[in-house]
Amino acid sequence: MPPSLFLEQMLNGLQFGLMLFLLAAGLTLVFGIMDMINLAHGSLYMIGAYLTATLVGLTGVFWLAVVLAVLGTALIGMLLEVSILRQLYRRDHLSQVLATFALILILNEGVRLIWGSQPLLLSAPEGLSGPVEILPGLFYSAFRLTIIAVGLAVAVLLLLLVNHTRAGMWLRAGASNREMAQAMGVPIKPLFTLLFGVGAALCAVAGAFLGPILAVQVGMGESILILAFVVIVIGGIGSIKGALVGALLVGIVDTAGRAFLPLLLGQVASPEVASNLGPALASILIYLLMAVVLFFKPQGLFPART
Repeated sequence: MPPSLFLEQMLNGLQFGLMLFLLAAGLTLVFGIMDMINLAHGSLYMIGAYLTATLVGLTGVFWLAVVLAVLGTALIGMLLEVSILRQLYRRDHLSQVLATFALILILNEGVRLIWGSQPLLLSAPEGLSGPVEILPGLFYSAFRLTIIAVGLAVAVLLLLLVNHTRAGMWLRAGASNREMAQAMGVPIKPLFTLLFGVGAALCAVAGAFLGPILAVQVGMGESILILAFVVIVIGGIGSIKGALVGALLVGIVDTAGRAFLPLLLGQVASPEVASNLGPALASILIYLLMAVVLFFKPQGLFPART
């Protein structure tokens, strides 16, 4: 196996893992602090991608479109929290699952009514569309490198926010013991609204940067939401550090499995069998990883609640 191929796939895994972290960070805090299962979290990722694609078409400037889409998605997330999701906090998990699943259907149909059923085109910025040489003989997509840089920057900012600010202290207290935090005077309602806004903004960042790589289409949030739940289970519910480590593990394992398993199977099976069986086994790897982590660490790697 050429070393350049291995390094390229590791970078792909890092890039995918950082985008998964942006999705999982808001989801794990909502789940950990509010004890609420929000299946509609992936729909905000879809809305962020659609807003970015539309605003790129209107402004012609990718970075301006990303900023406006992030602000717009954060506003939508806060409106959803105030108008609908706030009513579900004291309901059981089954009610939350059913209500937020209905919200997925409503948002999917709303997107279809506004933008239509056909996927939208979202292209990478012209200056980042080509490859760059990061090592002698190793060329890598400039846009994917930008995604890695943005993901790392957002991860550092989020960790600083959670660990070194008053709002972050409230979030950590709420994740550890919500009732005690409320009894100590933590402003729960504004905190929840702000948290939903931050989570929605992170979803929009992921949608904006994955849109040029994947597809901007109705229902795009459901499949990646499953991976986000796997991430928070591996990392530990309510833990930003756990979400980051879990996302990187899932991203690298998933990417490496899809890239290398067909090559390994090709050594012992026919090319047709390897090409069909490899991606299927790669999809299983992340769930096997989750099972192994839960066997040894039932609370996840870095649980917030102790």
